[in-house]
Amino acid sequence: MKVTGKINQMRTHKHRKEAVCGYLFAAPWIIGFFVFTLYPILSSLYYSFTNYNFSDTYKWIGLTNYKIMFSSDYLIPIAAKNTIYYAIISVPLNMVIGLLVAVLMNRKMRGVNLLRTIYYMPNVVSVIAVSMLWYFIFQNNYGLLNTALRAFGIEGPNWLTDPKTAKISLIIMNCWNAGGSMIIYLAGLQGIPRQYYEAAEIDGAGSARRFFSITLPLLSPSIFYNLILSIVGALQTFSSALVMTGGGPVYSTTFYVLALYRRAFEDYRMGYACAMAWILLIVSMGITLLVYRTLGKRVYYESNS
Repeated sequence: MKVTGKINQMRTHKHRKEAVCGYLFAAPWIIGFFVFTLYPILSSLYYSFTNYNFSDTYKWIGLTNYKIMFSSDYLIPIAAKNTIYYAIISVPLNMVIGLLVAVLMNRKMRGVNLLRTIYYMPNVVSVIAVSMLWYFIFQNNYGLLNTALRAFGIEGPNWLTDPKTAKISLIIMNCWNAGGSMIIYLAGLQGIPRQYYEAAEIDGAGSARRFFSITLPLLSPSIFYNLILSIVGALQTFSSALVMTGGGPVYSTTFYVLALYRRAFEDYRMGYACAMAWILLIVSMGITLLVYRTLGKRVYYESNS
């Protein structure tokens, strides 16, 4: 009994030592999480109930910031409308383009790896650099797009200075960044067993039938994942609008996060901006939950079949 107790004591000491070593190795991440993630989150929640404006003198004002958002801030409905418009158009386009490109990139052909790299490259380039590139492409007089249209006798619009086309310009730019969703789709496509297609071919199924009966159902987890990411990304659109249009013309590209930025760093209403950020978080979580509840059951997982 004494020997057994001594062995258990040694094991306990060893496990405790291993646990301490594990916590020490994880300590940089744990400290970083509390200092750079958890503390800012909780601070922003507190500041959303104050009139904080970067000074040391601020006070608790309760729900005043939230009341102003839903009653008297003229910029909120404009920004919300622009963001919803952008999301409704850009999310489906981005997903469809990414899927079509993934299907093409999934074929065995010469140089396909190079094509995949080229198409994914915009996603690893700085958003500011990409925005500047497209800013020059959309220029009225010397822009590449209007120059190409003139070669066919078409006079292109003022892409970034016309309220009717400004949001469309940003949506076109966003579709160019569909390489991120393409990679996810491509991984899903390569995980579909080849024997399913072979069996369908033996039964006489054509390309379209195989795509809608095999590819789409088995690719539904990737589609669902990209849908969530695309929606959240569209709701957080900021950098492209700031660089290319500055929110104009006539507030036509003032998206919600850009309005939040202006309230925080131009009007110095940091407490109010924190309240806007928490409303965005609640809306994003609500939409994600809605999508999960409505479409989550339609996602096919092979392990559940």
